[in-house]
Amino acid sequence: THCISSAASDVYKRQVIFLYLKHQHKGMCMNFTGSTKNYFTKWNDFSSRISRSEYWWGYLGIILISLVFGFTVGLTLVIMGASEGQINLAILPFQLFTLIASLSLGARRFHDTDRSGWWQLLCLTIIGIIPIIYWLCKKGDEEDNRFGADPLL
Repeated sequence: THCISSAASDVYKRQVIFLYLKHQHKGMCMNFTGSTKNYFTKWNDFSSRISRSEYWWGYLGIILISLVFGFTVGLTLVIMGASEGQINLAILPFQLFTLIASLSLGARRFHDTDRSGWWQLLCLTIIGIIPIIYWLCKKGDEEDNRFGADPLL
C-alpha cells in the first residue's frame, strides 16, 4: 500500500505542477521572431486564432522585411540597369505572397474575437477602418470559440 500511495502522490504532484505551469503561461505574449516566423509558415492558415501580440509582432516583422527586401531588390536591379517595369515585375511575387499572408493573419486575428475573416472587407469603405482597428486591438475571447481554443493557453 505504501508503493501505491507513493505512486498516487507522484501522479498528483505532476498534475499540480502541470496545472501551475499552464497557469503561468496563460496570457503570455508571442515574441517578435516567433510571430514573424509564423507569418511565413502559416501564410495559408485561414482557420485558427492568434493573439494580439502575435498579430502586431507579425505585422511589424513583415513591414521591416518588405522594406529591406524591396530596397535590396530595387537597388540591385537599378544597378543592373533594369527599368521600373522590370523592377515591379520582379517584386510582384513577393507582394502577392504578402497580400495572401496578411489576409490570413488578419482572418486569424478576427477569429480570436469570434468574427469571420470576411470582416476585413469592411476596410474597402472609408468608415470601416475604424471598427477594424478596434477589433484588431481588442482582447480576444478567453474561452474556446467556434474557431478554436484560446491561443494564449
